[in-house]
Amino acid sequence: MSNGVVSSPVVLPKGRPIVGLVPSLIGFGGAPLGDLYGHLDEVTAQDTVRAALAAGINLVDTSPLYGHGLSEHRIGAALRSVPRESVIVSTKVGRWMQAGEPKRDGSGYAGGLPHPAVIDYSYDGAMRSFEQSLLRLGTDHIDILLIHDVDVWTHGDQMEQRFTEAMDGAYRALEKLRGSGAVKAIGVGVNEAEMCARFARSGDFDVMMLAGRYSLLEQGALPEFLPLALEKKIAVMLAGVFNSGILATGAKPGAFYNYKPAPSEVLARVARIEAVCASHGVALPQAALAFCAAHPAVATIVLGAVTPQEVAGNLDLVAQPVPAALWRDLKTEGLLAEAAPVPEV
Repeated sequence: MSNGVVSSPVVLPKGRPIVGLVPSLIGFGGAPLGDLYGHLDEVTAQDTVRAALAAGINLVDTSPLYGHGLSEHRIGAALRSVPRESVIVSTKVGRWMQAGEPKRDGSGYAGGLPHPAVIDYSYDGAMRSFEQSLLRLGTDHIDILLIHDVDVWTHGDQMEQRFTEAMDGAYRALEKLRGSGAVKAIGVGVNEAEMCARFARSGDFDVMMLAGRYSLLEQGALPEFLPLALEKKIAVMLAGVFNSGILATGAKPGAFYNYKPAPSEVLARVARIEAVCASHGVALPQAALAFCAAHPAVATIVLGAVTPQEVAGNLDLVAQPVPAALWRDLKTEGLLAEAAPVPEV
């Protein structure tokens, strides 16, 4: 390690193109840089982003929500150490930040900036969010811009209203930004495959980020959304592929699923998957990443990290081959959807 930056011996595979942008198979997720669940010191945050870039990761995803702007600030500082054109920057609209008010935070961020978030999917709100992101990131353009969190998970019974607002407002703003060249690809970032499919049928989108709904544990996006993405040539960025941690830690007491302690039925299913993986000498997170990368709609897998060592560990997992027999056994035991694509060996 030198100055906190590690270079990985792994040759990182390329992902699938997103309207001419060619991301690395593994992208860097900026949510933890917003002090998600705990405070992260500035030096470690910067070292982690730089380690990802030095290791060949060329897609960095963030959002105004992450630490109420702190993640974008930290990523912007790290970007100044590399040529801007060498990095695909992805961020989101749907919230803009107020200044000069006490912080009211129920989002799970332990720290972050003292700027309350205003949910706003209007045209003007999306433009305001975009302009704030440019300033925090220190750039004059965004490569990928996503409408964030228009789903039941976030908005409950207000989701229908938010969807209408987003299509009538934010979507028009993103279309204009794409047309002007200020943004290269537009899409949505949500927690529900059903909403991805609904947006895909409602507008002209290039890319969609789906969190948690296509993984080794659950394949809810497989029947409808992923085939639709292929049909419409929508690139998919997968996030939450460890389902909030349980596919990284295994079925141990206190393991998290969907941001909460995993229920007993989830623990039991993961334990069965883990046993099959162990019988083939494969680590559970290694199998989780290999599985997600195999679907032809998936352009990149976005993984968070809070240290350079975590970045290197993620890349080491990608480099390890997985025997074909593992996928066969998972399907035989009913632990994996029969129609799910698996890696070619």
